[in-house]
Formats: sequence, structure tokens, C-alpha cells
Amino acid sequence: MVNRATYQAAKLVASKVEAHFAKHLLEANAKGEVDLAPQPPARVIEAILDAAFWSSLRKEEGHSPKISIAFLPPEQAGKPLVFNQQLKLNPTILTKLAPGVERGGIHIGVWHDGYNLYIWGTTLNIPNYCFVVDVSEPGLLVIKHRRIYGFGKYTNVAVLKGDQIKIVDEKSAGDPDCPPMLLSLLDLTAHSYWNDSVNILIQLAVSIRAHGRGGAILLVPHQSKTWKKSIIHPISYALDPAYKGLADLVSKDRPGASEIFWQTALKREVDHLAGLTAIDGATLINDKYELLAFGAKTGRANSSAHIQEISFSEPITGGDPIILHPAKTGGTRHLSAAQFVFDQRDSQALVASQDGHFTIYNWSPTLQMVQAYRIDTLLL
Repeated sequence: MVNRATYQAAKLVASKVEAHFAKHLLEANAKGEVDLAPQPPARVIEAILDAAFWSSLRKEEGHSPKISIAFLPPEQAGKPLVFNQQLKLNPTILTKLAPGVERGGIHIGVWHDGYNLYIWGTTLNIPNYCFVVDVSEPGLLVIKHRRIYGFGKYTNVAVLKGDQIKIVDEKSAGDPDCPPMLLSLLDLTAHSYWNDSVNILIQLAVSIRAHGRGGAILLVPHQSKTWKKSIIHPISYALDPAYKGLADLVSKDRPGASEIFWQTALKREVDHLAGLTAIDGATLINDKYELLAFGAKTGRANSSAHIQEISFSEPITGGDPIILHPAKTGGTRHLSAAQFVFDQRDSQALVASQDGHFTIYNWSPTLQMVQAYRIDTLLL
């Protein structure tokens, strides 16, 4: 009985999103997982997307809404904030509520009475595989769900920007040399603990994108110094000894400390390191998360040739790998990162553009070339 959407992209994507959640909830049930969210029907998905989209184009006191909408009954929300009257789910109400719920981790709770959708309140807690729609800027909607294990970024299902639709393709991680960071973002790996090495890289990527200035992290093995052959010396901001704030935190156990304490401490260290990427040049860290330098300039190693081609892909429907020159993936920062990984094949590069694009570069022994994965669709 839910009203049909007037936002055309919502109509086009709803059935595909319904199938995604149905598949994952069925698999989770079969494995005996608990605390699972209700399955969202296509008509509900369509209606929530429609209300979120038209709300995103409005303003409240000069500010565009930044909201997160979760589909669940209040009984599944832990300790929710519940209104004494149900509110209609429409763009006007969402826009009015937006100033009070725009901080991260707060969701507007939406449920139905058998006929209509309504807003029942807000919550900080949602069950596994809960259907969530984030509005982060005008016309931009991100469909996602909480990953089923532990601390970390939510898993994105689709991104809608105006009439553009990008549906995340889980099968895109089928490459034999796919980086673990991409597998985790697609929610295809096992438990994602707070200090899991892959999870740390994801937090760094999100933080780098957040400062909006672009940046690059070069991740090198701690037992090797060959990466120095690809760095122009002297390095403007070399560190001696290496800074171990993040490294020490990640290596510690957590006896007697609350999870929120460690998450706060981790965010502080991640943001500290990510902030340095805004300085011109690359930030160098090793695989133990020790900060070696920042503001570093890279150059082609003396024993190496100029990189001529890479495999480029995006983990969305239609984003299959293509072979192209690395300069076509971005500006100088991207080309330098690709050359660095071409020269130092045991390294990895994470590169953010000022426009929000984010790319991982790694060496593929199978393809015998550098692979580039554009993952900003997964980081929103």
C-alpha cells in the first residue's frame, strides 16, 4: 500500500536491492546468525529512497540534510529514542529532523503499520543487514548495511547520484590478486576486528577522503628498504625514529578497556596520520603502521622502465577490468603511485583525488602488471 516513487532511479534499483538483502539474509539465517534485520520489500525500498532523495534537495536554515534512514521496528533498536506520535515519512519531516541527527552513527528509524511507512524515532543501534539509506549531499544516496562482524565501515550496496546508478558487484573481487582491502569492503572476508590490518586501511581511506584535499599513502614492507630507491632524497619530512602511535595501538590487546575507548583512540590516531596526506607529496608507512615520512616525492627507480599500462576496474556492475595508460586514472599523484608500485612490487598505494575518487594500486603476479581499483563507491 506504500505510495509509488516519483524519483525514477528509486524505481529502477528497488528490485535489485531487494534481491541483495534477501540473498544475504537467507544465507545468514542458514548459518544460524542472530540479530538479523527484517527484509525490506522493493516497494518499501522505493518509498524510502524517494523521500530521501527529495529531502536531499531541500535546505533547512541554509543547510542541506545529512541523514541516515534505517528500516527496522523500534524493538530491534536496542535503546531507541521513540516519539510519542508516529511521523509521516516524507521529505518535509526528514528535512526538519536533519539538523538534530546529522552526526555519524545516528539513524532515523522507519517502520510500517501494514499500509504506510512512518518515522518512529532515532537509534544508535541497528541489527545485522539492516537496510540503511545515507544522504550525504544533495542528490547523493548511498544504500548500505552494517557488516555482520564487529567494528568497521558499513558495506555499500548501491550509490545513486541524480539519475546515475552504481550497483556494487560482489563478483568483481574474483581476481586472484585482488587486494584484501577490497574484499573487506565488499564484505567477503571473515571477522573484521577493530585492529584488523585491513580494517585499519579502510579507516585510513575514509579519513583521507574526508579532508578533501587529496593525498597518497605508500604502504611498504617493514623488513625491506628497497622502497628508498623510488624516493627522491632528501625527504622533506622524514622521521627518525619512525612514529609508532598507530602501530603501538594496533599491536595492543584490550584488557579491561571498553570498545568505545579503543574505537575513539583508533580514530584519533587514524585521523592524525591521514591528515598528513594533505601535505604535498606521499605519506610513507610500513605494514606495521609505523609512519616513516610524509611529503615525499617519488621517482622512477634507476633499474626500472616507465610504466606503460595497468589493469583498471571499478567494483560495480559494468566496471570490468580494462587495460589503459596509468595517466588516464587521474593526475600526477596517480601516475606516481602506479610507477612506485611498478618499481616496488611488494608495496601498495592508496590515492585520493580532490574530487573524491579513491584508487588502490597493487602488483598482480598473475597479470604481471599493476592493478588499479577505483573504490570510492565503497567508501561513501
